[in-house]
Amino acid sequence: MPEKSDRKSTASLTRAPAWRALAAHRKTWNERHLRDLFAADPRRFERFSLEACGLLLDYSKNLVVPETLDLLAALAHEREVPARIADLLAGKRVNATEKRAAWHTALRAGHAAPREVRNALAAMRTFTAALHAGEVRGVSGRAITDVVSLGIGGSALGPALATAACVPDAGTAQAPCVHFVAAPGEALSQLLARLEAETTLFIVQSKSFTTQETLRNAQDARAWLSAGFDASDYGPHFAAVTAHAEAAHAFGVPPARIFPLWDWVGGRYSLWSAVGLPAMIAMGCDRFDDMLAGAAAMDAHFAAAPPAQNMPVLLALIGLWHANFFGMATRAVIPYPPGLAQLPAWLQQLEMESLGKGVSRRGKALRWDTGTILWGSAGTEGQHAYFQLLHQGTRPVPVDFIACCATGDGNGDDGAHAMMLANCLAQSALLMRGLTAAEAEQGLLAAGMTAREAARLAPHQALPGSRPSNTLLLPSLAPKHLGALLALYEHRTFVQSVLWDINAFDQWGVEQGKRLAGSLLPAFAADAPAVAHDASTNGLVAFVKMQGNKS
Repeated sequence: MPEKSDRKSTASLTRAPAWRALAAHRKTWNERHLRDLFAADPRRFERFSLEACGLLLDYSKNLVVPETLDLLAALAHEREVPARIADLLAGKRVNATEKRAAWHTALRAGHAAPREVRNALAAMRTFTAALHAGEVRGVSGRAITDVVSLGIGGSALGPALATAACVPDAGTAQAPCVHFVAAPGEALSQLLARLEAETTLFIVQSKSFTTQETLRNAQDARAWLSAGFDASDYGPHFAAVTAHAEAAHAFGVPPARIFPLWDWVGGRYSLWSAVGLPAMIAMGCDRFDDMLAGAAAMDAHFAAAPPAQNMPVLLALIGLWHANFFGMATRAVIPYPPGLAQLPAWLQQLEMESLGKGVSRRGKALRWDTGTILWGSAGTEGQHAYFQLLHQGTRPVPVDFIACCATGDGNGDDGAHAMMLANCLAQSALLMRGLTAAEAEQGLLAAGMTAREAARLAPHQALPGSRPSNTLLLPSLAPKHLGALLALYEHRTFVQSVLWDINAFDQWGVEQGKRLAGSLLPAFAADAPAVAHDASTNGLVAFVKMQGNKS
């Protein structure tokens, strides 16, 4: 049983000595430019970069000097960050509102993991090995060739990301093709049109086994199987991951194929649990174990390193510095490896569901901003879209650039990979350095433009620069490096919650939205007009029903 955390909420954040010192220090930045800091210190990269668990973090292009980092580290100590990290990793009840732990780190603790975790992983490996060997068969006796994961939110984003990022090594056993469906309706129908019922297995992913979208998809899957072949039992075509085994069994899932979840595993932290089963099937057991090991290595770094050398803590502190002292309310995460294209979506849930809170851990209204709006996409596409705003917009946006030093399997196109790296590093350098109007004018003159035209166009080409960014380099997109990267962001999120004095592990806004949707659903089928809700909602329901009657 996880222990209760005995940490008390610290004093008001804005009255903390380090916070007041940071506020005073902020005023010294009005005349500073990152370009000048680099020119004055040729060793700035060496001073402001850090390696951990195979990852390199270059944070030299942020609005920091040594004094900034000293003050931020002081704030971390005043907010009891080291002690709160220890509580998290020890499995104490850091989720105060729901009175439970957030012990996702136990899921990747290897031999030190709780017995039930080790047993669940063993069952996942056995099932995966059987699938790869062609031993898992449908009711007709044909081997399963396609696995469809039915889940939404944390039950989909993590495993879908890991599956896309960690393709299996050449020469490994043939794995079934893994698919993910979240929203009900057309997406599932389009997928099933391409599959064979006799060789398809569905994994129903729902911690409560009551998630509306997931259960609707599961019911539609069962109907599709029924239309595909005659059988009295469709159990061979289903598995489930849930904390409510009885509900899954009542649906028709065989007990041996019901994989457990525990109340101390939050959905957005659940990739490391049986929720990761589709990823294990796609990448293989050994590579899934490597991903767990990479995350565990980051856990160990997080536990042992002091704040000034602790990669998750540094990222959290710098993020707070930009958000609370410079008013930078959004942040972009831009991965360049195609396999990480789904990372921003995973991070959106992780960070905005965890940090989008307006009251303290004790339920008091906060007087400081929390959370940032996180967005992003693959860098190669983004450069031709929203990078214009990053370079010349009036609202600076901090950026995390993510790239790999080498392709994952060593068989990639070296020329294309070098081009991708060159673009990634060039974008971060240009955000930092900018381009003065005088430099733009000189470039136009050198290109043969008249002095009058060059002077006219130079202001349009000038870039302000001094726009902060981090660059994270992975050796490759191997599973262990992916695991370390994802754990890094998990821990960054937790540290920011500690600094802001909020609970990172509940999501009451999400829960209330689900409840309201459940109460609203019958209104669409009722003959009588909707009257139980606000005028806007009632009117929208009436309009939908009217249009439906016309079609």
